[in-house]
Amino acid sequence: MTDAQDTAAETPLRTPGGGPPDDGVAADGAAAPEPIPLLEPREGVPPVVADAEALARVVEAFAAGTGPVAVDAERASGYRYGQRAYLVQLRREGAGTALIDPVGCPDLSALGEALDGTEWILHAATQDLPCLREIGMVPSELFDTELAGRLAGFPRVGLGAMVESVLGYVLEKGHSAVDWSTRPLPEPWLRYAALDVELLVDLRDALEKELDRQGKLEWARQEFAAIAAAPPPPPRKDPWRRTSGMHKVRRRRQMAVVRELWIARDRIAQRRDVSPGKVLSDAAIVEAALALPPNVQALTALPGYGARMGRRQLEQWQAAVDRARALPEAQLPQPGQTVAGPPPPRAWADKDPAAAARLSAARTAISALAESLNLPQENLITPDTVRRVCWEPPQEPTAESVAEALAGHGARPWQIEQVTPALVAALRTPQP
Repeated sequence: MTDAQDTAAETPLRTPGGGPPDDGVAADGAAAPEPIPLLEPREGVPPVVADAEALARVVEAFAAGTGPVAVDAERASGYRYGQRAYLVQLRREGAGTALIDPVGCPDLSALGEALDGTEWILHAATQDLPCLREIGMVPSELFDTELAGRLAGFPRVGLGAMVESVLGYVLEKGHSAVDWSTRPLPEPWLRYAALDVELLVDLRDALEKELDRQGKLEWARQEFAAIAAAPPPPPRKDPWRRTSGMHKVRRRRQMAVVRELWIARDRIAQRRDVSPGKVLSDAAIVEAALALPPNVQALTALPGYGARMGRRQLEQWQAAVDRARALPEAQLPQPGQTVAGPPPPRAWADKDPAAAARLSAARTAISALAESLNLPQENLITPDTVRRVCWEPPQEPTAESVAEALAGHGARPWQIEQVTPALVAALRTPQP
């Protein structure tokens, strides 16, 4: 047993981080204390920074601050095109809390440079890093409180749940899905935004102690370093294939309709700076693809193209359908994407029964190991990595060769150390 397995097997007095158990009863049988509503930031709601002069003061204050900096960003998903930030919140000892408007201050690179070398605390960092990168803020070091919660075995890792179970406070989450591109931003929204970073430093410190208690702190550090060092993801190939309901579209001509409508919708959404779903729903795209309407009148009869849609809009959607209908066979999209790596697991039994047996044994072993370590399987090792190693295993599955294969697929040292013995045994599964 590893140190982490020994610790995970213990029964601590309280749940990870010292918070009350999910059933509201402490381990000693006493009723857990009621969580305290967090209603106001300690120094009140700061004014929104929206010009160069105010931003310069914030840069100076945060450069002079001490310790890690809590960072959060609010987007307008579902309202605006893309994933840009419409509010950035920061908090640091000695600097207090700052709320920055990236519309008025679109370049925050000076702030990013002032915080270079400082640990950034984010919750679900991979969600906010892309929009922060767009405005010049890129951490060199970070602590992800959501990922820390996963590694520590918390059953719920949303910010509100973590703050409540670890620190005993209740955050109001009523404004998480509002349109953050609204100007001016209402006072209750700003209060909510400020409170999101109010306790992040406290949460980080408590989680660090809990990870250390479980023998997982070095694991977390490796995960955080990997996130900070990861390059921006490449553009997605054929993003139209992710249209909701695409599984209903079987014929290549119908796929071409989805593609043409998706591209037309995306251009309009980008030009108008609105969410693509507000221009035309995915369901309407799929309806047109399945029906292949020959004219505007037929299109109007389909769900999603009702009387409230103007004639000009209908004509532009019909034009996209017509373009797809006119394409020669050679230019129609293929039914599936060319996928690098192994085929879907459901096909393994027919294509390679030995590989299917290896995968089954590996999945069972990884599941048991993750349970013993009290963390999600996907954080122990990604399912894609397991599939790739099982599909194309080393010629001789030794601890050294399997560890090398895992490293080649991006596994961190702690993951390699934990899962290599289980994978070696699975790769040596007798042939069917």
